[in-house]
Amino acid sequence: MSLKYKRILLKLSGEALNGGDKSQIINTEILTQYAKEIKSVVDAGVEVAIVIGGGNIFRGASAQSGIDRSQGDYMGMLATVINGMAIQSILESHGMKTRLLSAIKMEQIAEPFIRRRAIRHLEKGRVVIFGAGTGNPYFSTDSGGALRAVEIGADVLLKGTNVDGVYTADPRKDASATKYDEISFDEVISKGLKVMDMTAFTLCKENKLPIIVFDMNKEGNLNHLVNGEKVGTLVQ
Repeated sequence: MSLKYKRILLKLSGEALNGGDKSQIINTEILTQYAKEIKSVVDAGVEVAIVIGGGNIFRGASAQSGIDRSQGDYMGMLATVINGMAIQSILESHGMKTRLLSAIKMEQIAEPFIRRRAIRHLEKGRVVIFGAGTGNPYFSTDSGGALRAVEIGADVLLKGTNVDGVYTADPRKDASATKYDEISFDEVISKGLKVMDMTAFTLCKENKLPIIVFDMNKEGNLNHLVNGEKVGTLVQ
């Protein structure tokens, strides 16, 4: 089967890494599951970039009083680098070649983000992990994911969550909520649906970058997606 998406950016939440267990920061079983999913598409010839949040460690926007918002956001950026290192390690243990690129310079553990270098890594078959968000406070990792996806010319931004798409309401709170298979950017805005933060969402809309929201925890979903099968909700 021919690939529908040749170059993808996979956006993962930091909270996903603890598997819902707040007593631990990183669940290696979850990481291993993700590694197997990612390897299946890498082996198929897909170029994969990853952006991961840091909410399992520290979330700048919800920093306690006394911590300056900018300072809190930088702390959150460092959390994303820790998660990036964890993903890098587990991917390499599954035989993949990787590069961790950081928007904040920390040469001992990551390359600085340079757009052309990132694209060259992808062309060589390396999984590229983008850490430290955009490198600026007041921007979420959703925004970082959207920005990097546009910069590298990704075919699609895949938002891996623990919900299987975009619903009319929160399906965990409203039993009557129904799922959209496909929805336009304008409809998402007019209906007030939560897909990504507005900065990230607007960046995707202006650059005509489709978003697919899907359940990353269901085995095979990532592979089905890149082959053009209908999984999750397509926003375009």
